[in-house]
Amino acid sequence: MTTELNIAFVGGGNMAAALIAGLAGKLTLGGNIHVIDPHAPALEKLQAQFGVTTATAAGEALRGVDVIVLAVKPQSMREVAAQLLPFLDGERAPLILSIAAGIRAQDLSRWLGDYRAIVRCMPNTPALIGMGITGMVASSGVSEEQKKTADAILRAVGQTVWLDDEAKIDPVTAVSGSGPAYVFYFIEAMQQAAAELGLTPEQGTQLAIATFTGAAQLAANSSEAVSLLRERVTSKGGTTYAALTSMEESGVKAAIVKGIKAAAQRGREMGDELGK
Repeated sequence: MTTELNIAFVGGGNMAAALIAGLAGKLTLGGNIHVIDPHAPALEKLQAQFGVTTATAAGEALRGVDVIVLAVKPQSMREVAAQLLPFLDGERAPLILSIAAGIRAQDLSRWLGDYRAIVRCMPNTPALIGMGITGMVASSGVSEEQKKTADAILRAVGQTVWLDDEAKIDPVTAVSGSGPAYVFYFIEAMQQAAAELGLTPEQGTQLAIATFTGAAQLAANSSEAVSLLRERVTSKGGTTYAALTSMEESGVKAAIVKGIKAAAQRGREMGDELGK
Protein backbone atom coordinates (compact mmCIF):
# COMPACT_ATOMS: atom_id res chain seq x y z
CA MET A 1 0.00 0.00 0.00
CA THR A 2 1.43 3.38 -1.00
CA THR A 3 1.31 6.61 0.97
CA GLU A 4 1.66 10.25 0.05
CA LEU A 5 5.14 10.43 1.56
CA ASN A 6 7.33 12.82 -0.44
CA ILE A 7 11.01 11.90 -0.42
CA ALA A 8 14.04 13.61 -1.98
CA PHE A 9 17.32 11.83 -2.59
CA VAL A 10 20.49 13.87 -2.87
CA GLY A 11 22.70 11.45 -4.77
CA GLY A 12 21.53 8.84 -7.25
CA GLY A 13 24.18 6.13 -6.83
CA ASN A 14 23.84 2.45 -6.03
CA MET A 15 22.55 2.79 -2.46
CA ALA A 16 20.03 5.47 -3.44
CA ALA A 17 18.87 3.28 -6.33
CA ALA A 18 18.45 0.32 -3.97
CA LEU A 19 16.33 2.39 -1.58
CA ILE A 20 14.24 3.81 -4.41
CA ALA A 21 13.65 0.28 -5.75
CA GLY A 22 12.39 -0.75 -2.31
CA LEU A 23 10.20 2.33 -1.89
CA ALA A 24 8.67 3.13 -5.27
CA GLY A 25 5.16 1.74 -5.57
CA LYS A 26 5.36 0.25 -2.07
CA LEU A 27 5.93 2.86 0.62
CA THR A 28 5.17 5.74 -1.74
CA LEU A 29 4.54 6.41 -5.40
CA GLY A 30 7.48 6.80 -7.76
CA GLY A 31 6.21 10.27 -8.66
CA ASN A 32 6.58 11.30 -5.00
CA ILE A 33 10.33 10.64 -5.12
CA HIS A 34 12.67 13.41 -6.28
CA VAL A 35 16.31 12.64 -7.08
CA ILE A 36 19.09 15.21 -7.30
CA ASP A 37 22.38 14.23 -8.92
CA PRO A 38 24.73 16.10 -11.28
CA HIS A 39 25.15 12.91 -13.33
CA ALA A 40 22.33 13.06 -15.90
CA PRO A 41 22.57 9.42 -17.13
CA ALA A 42 21.95 8.14 -13.58
CA LEU A 43 18.87 10.37 -13.34
CA GLU A 44 17.54 9.20 -16.68
CA LYS A 45 17.87 5.57 -15.63
CA LEU A 46 16.04 6.12 -12.32
CA GLN A 47 13.30 8.11 -14.03
CA ALA A 48 12.77 5.37 -16.62
CA GLN A 49 12.73 2.59 -14.01
CA PHE A 50 10.67 4.14 -11.24
CA GLY A 51 8.96 7.26 -12.58
CA VAL A 52 10.78 9.59 -10.18
CA THR A 53 11.24 13.30 -10.81
CA THR A 54 14.81 14.50 -11.17
CA ALA A 55 17.09 17.54 -11.12
CA THR A 56 20.82 18.11 -11.47
CA ALA A 57 20.88 20.61 -8.56
CA ALA A 58 18.92 21.44 -5.41
CA GLY A 59 15.83 23.53 -6.11
CA GLU A 60 12.35 24.52 -5.03
CA ALA A 61 11.11 20.91 -5.20
CA LEU A 62 12.86 20.35 -1.86
CA ARG A 63 10.48 22.67 -0.02
CA GLY A 64 7.57 20.25 -0.17
CA VAL A 65 9.24 17.02 0.86
CA ASP A 66 8.81 15.05 4.09
CA VAL A 67 12.23 13.36 4.00
CA ILE A 68 15.59 14.21 2.45
CA VAL A 69 17.97 11.26 2.08
CA LEU A 70 21.62 12.31 1.83
CA ALA A 71 23.25 9.59 -0.26
CA VAL A 72 26.50 11.30 -1.25
CA LYS A 73 30.16 10.64 -0.54
CA PRO A 74 31.26 11.78 2.93
CA GLN A 75 33.78 14.18 1.39
CA SER A 76 30.94 15.97 -0.44
CA MET A 77 28.57 16.31 2.53
CA ARG A 78 29.60 19.76 3.70
CA GLU A 79 29.17 21.20 0.20
CA VAL A 80 25.81 19.46 -0.17
CA ALA A 81 24.64 20.83 3.19
CA ALA A 82 25.43 24.36 2.00
CA GLN A 83 23.30 23.76 -1.10
CA LEU A 84 20.39 22.46 1.00
CA LEU A 85 20.46 25.20 3.61
CA PRO A 86 18.33 27.76 1.67
CA PHE A 87 15.51 25.19 1.37
CA LEU A 88 15.24 24.34 5.06
CA ASP A 89 13.91 27.67 6.27
CA GLY A 90 10.20 27.01 5.81
CA GLU A 91 7.54 25.92 8.32
CA ARG A 92 7.63 22.33 7.08
CA ALA A 93 10.81 20.80 8.47
CA PRO A 94 11.74 17.60 6.61
CA LEU A 95 13.46 14.67 8.24
CA ILE A 96 17.10 14.37 7.15
CA LEU A 97 18.44 10.82 6.68
CA SER A 98 22.21 10.63 6.27
CA ILE A 99 23.73 7.39 5.00
CA ALA A 100 27.27 8.78 4.69
CA ALA A 101 30.02 7.06 6.67
CA GLY A 102 31.98 9.17 9.13
CA ILE A 103 29.75 12.26 9.12
CA ARG A 104 28.52 12.89 12.65
CA ALA A 105 25.03 14.24 13.18
CA GLN A 106 26.32 17.18 15.22
CA ASP A 107 28.55 18.30 12.35
CA LEU A 108 25.79 17.87 9.77
CA SER A 109 23.47 19.80 12.09
CA ARG A 110 25.98 22.63 12.32
CA TRP A 111 26.41 22.79 8.54
CA LEU A 112 22.61 22.92 8.18
CA GLY A 113 22.21 25.87 10.54
CA ASP A 114 21.69 23.92 13.78
CA TYR A 115 19.11 21.62 12.18
CA ARG A 116 18.04 18.87 14.57
CA ALA A 117 15.69 16.51 12.70
CA ILE A 118 18.48 14.14 11.61
CA VAL A 119 18.72 10.35 11.60
CA ARG A 120 22.17 8.95 10.91
CA CYS A 121 22.11 5.57 9.15
CA MET A 122 24.72 2.99 8.22
CA PRO A 123 23.34 0.51 5.65
CA ASN A 124 25.40 -2.11 3.85
CA THR A 125 25.61 -3.29 0.26
CA PRO A 126 23.29 -6.34 0.54
CA ALA A 127 20.61 -3.62 0.52
CA LEU A 128 21.09 -3.79 -3.26
CA ILE A 129 19.18 -7.11 -3.21
CA GLY A 130 16.83 -6.21 -0.33
CA MET A 131 18.89 -8.10 2.26
CA GLY A 132 20.75 -5.28 3.94
CA ILE A 133 20.95 -4.29 7.57
CA THR A 134 21.13 -0.69 8.76
CA GLY A 135 22.30 0.73 12.07
CA MET A 136 20.33 3.89 12.92
CA VAL A 137 20.43 6.64 15.55
CA ALA A 138 18.07 9.59 15.89
CA SER A 139 19.05 13.10 16.95
CA SER A 140 17.11 14.99 19.62
CA GLY A 141 14.92 16.84 17.11
CA VAL A 142 13.45 13.70 15.54
CA SER A 143 9.81 13.02 16.44
CA GLU A 144 8.45 9.53 17.06
CA GLU A 145 6.51 9.75 13.80
CA GLN A 146 9.66 10.71 11.91
CA LYS A 147 11.53 7.84 13.55
CA LYS A 148 8.86 5.42 12.32
CA THR A 149 9.16 6.91 8.84
CA ALA A 150 12.95 6.51 8.86
CA ASP A 151 12.58 2.91 9.98
CA ALA A 152 10.07 2.17 7.20
CA ILE A 153 12.37 3.66 4.56
CA LEU A 154 15.40 1.58 5.55
CA ARG A 155 13.30 -1.54 6.12
CA ALA A 156 12.47 -1.33 2.42
CA VAL A 157 15.94 -2.79 1.81
CA GLY A 158 16.41 -5.06 4.83
CA GLN A 159 16.57 -5.07 8.62
CA THR A 160 17.15 -2.12 10.97
CA VAL A 161 18.95 -1.85 14.31
CA TRP A 162 18.32 1.28 16.39
CA LEU A 163 21.13 2.56 18.60
CA ASP A 164 20.91 4.71 21.73
CA ASP A 165 24.28 6.40 21.21
CA GLU A 166 25.77 7.77 17.99
CA ALA A 167 29.23 6.61 19.10
CA LYS A 168 28.00 3.06 18.37
CA ILE A 169 27.66 3.87 14.67
CA ASP A 170 31.42 3.37 14.23
CA PRO A 171 31.26 -0.23 15.55
CA VAL A 172 28.20 -0.85 13.34
CA THR A 173 30.15 0.49 10.36
CA ALA A 174 33.04 -1.82 11.24
CA VAL A 175 30.89 -4.94 11.72
CA SER A 176 28.11 -4.68 9.12
CA GLY A 177 28.88 -1.65 6.96
CA SER A 178 32.30 -3.00 6.01
CA GLY A 179 31.30 -6.59 6.81
CA PRO A 180 30.35 -7.74 3.30
CA ALA A 181 33.97 -7.15 2.24
CA TYR A 182 35.17 -9.55 4.96
CA VAL A 183 32.78 -12.20 3.68
CA PHE A 184 33.96 -11.70 0.10
CA TYR A 185 37.58 -11.87 1.33
CA PHE A 186 36.93 -15.23 3.01
CA ILE A 187 35.13 -16.52 -0.09
CA GLU A 188 38.18 -15.52 -2.15
CA ALA A 189 40.39 -17.53 0.19
CA MET A 190 38.10 -20.56 -0.12
CA GLN A 191 38.15 -20.21 -3.92
CA GLN A 192 41.95 -20.08 -3.91
CA ALA A 193 42.20 -23.16 -1.69
CA ALA A 194 39.75 -25.00 -3.93
CA ALA A 195 41.85 -24.20 -7.00
CA GLU A 196 45.09 -25.26 -5.28
CA LEU A 197 43.40 -28.54 -4.31
CA GLY A 198 42.51 -29.27 -7.93
CA LEU A 199 38.93 -28.05 -8.30
CA THR A 200 37.94 -25.84 -11.22
CA PRO A 201 37.32 -22.12 -10.63
CA GLU A 202 33.62 -22.66 -11.30
CA GLN A 203 33.43 -25.51 -8.80
CA GLY A 204 35.33 -23.54 -6.16
CA THR A 205 33.08 -20.53 -6.59
CA GLN A 206 29.89 -22.57 -6.43
CA LEU A 207 31.01 -24.50 -3.34
CA ALA A 208 32.27 -21.43 -1.45
CA ILE A 209 29.27 -19.20 -2.10
CA ALA A 210 26.68 -21.92 -1.47
CA THR A 211 28.44 -22.83 1.78
CA PHE A 212 28.41 -19.22 3.00
CA THR A 213 24.78 -18.72 1.97
CA GLY A 214 23.62 -21.95 3.56
CA ALA A 215 25.58 -21.52 6.79
CA ALA A 216 24.34 -17.94 7.20
CA GLN A 217 20.74 -19.06 6.67
CA LEU A 218 21.22 -21.90 9.14
CA ALA A 219 22.53 -19.44 11.75
CA ALA A 220 19.68 -17.01 11.03
CA ASN A 221 17.03 -19.73 11.41
CA SER A 222 18.52 -21.32 14.53
CA SER A 223 17.81 -20.29 18.11
CA GLU A 224 21.16 -21.74 19.16
CA ALA A 225 24.45 -19.89 19.52
CA VAL A 226 26.71 -19.78 16.48
CA SER A 227 29.48 -21.30 18.58
CA LEU A 228 27.29 -24.38 19.21
CA LEU A 229 26.53 -24.71 15.50
CA ARG A 230 30.27 -24.59 14.83
CA GLU A 231 30.97 -27.25 17.46
CA ARG A 232 28.45 -29.60 15.87
CA VAL A 233 30.40 -29.56 12.61
CA THR A 234 33.72 -30.05 14.39
CA SER A 235 34.35 -33.68 15.34
CA LYS A 236 37.58 -33.98 17.30
CA GLY A 237 40.30 -35.42 15.09
CA GLY A 238 38.26 -34.86 11.92
CA THR A 239 38.73 -32.64 8.87
CA THR A 240 36.95 -29.57 10.27
CA TYR A 241 38.93 -29.89 13.50
CA ALA A 242 42.17 -29.93 11.49
CA ALA A 243 41.16 -26.79 9.60
CA LEU A 244 40.03 -24.82 12.64
CA THR A 245 43.06 -25.88 14.67
CA SER A 246 45.31 -24.63 11.88
CA MET A 247 43.37 -21.34 11.69
CA GLU A 248 43.59 -20.83 15.44
CA GLU A 249 47.33 -21.50 15.37
CA SER A 250 47.63 -18.88 12.60
CA GLY A 251 45.63 -16.36 14.64
CA VAL A 252 42.81 -16.04 12.08
CA LYS A 253 40.07 -15.13 14.58
CA ALA A 254 42.31 -12.66 16.41
CA ALA A 255 43.26 -11.06 13.08
CA ILE A 256 39.59 -10.67 12.12
CA VAL A 257 38.75 -9.05 15.47
CA LYS A 258 41.77 -6.77 15.14
CA GLY A 259 40.73 -5.79 11.62
CA ILE A 260 37.18 -4.92 12.65
CA LYS A 261 38.51 -2.78 15.51
CA ALA A 262 40.77 -1.03 12.98
CA ALA A 263 37.70 -0.26 10.87
CA ALA A 264 35.90 1.21 13.89
CA GLN A 265 38.93 3.34 14.71
CA ARG A 266 39.07 4.59 11.13
CA GLY A 267 35.41 5.54 11.38
CA ARG A 268 36.14 7.69 14.42
CA GLU A 269 39.09 9.27 12.62
CA MET A 270 36.92 10.06 9.60
CA GLY A 271 34.43 11.79 11.90
CA ASP A 272 37.22 13.95 13.28
CA GLU A 273 38.68 14.73 9.86
CA LEU A 274 35.45 15.38 7.97
CA GLY A 275 33.73 17.27 10.77
CA LYS A 276 36.25 20.09 10.94
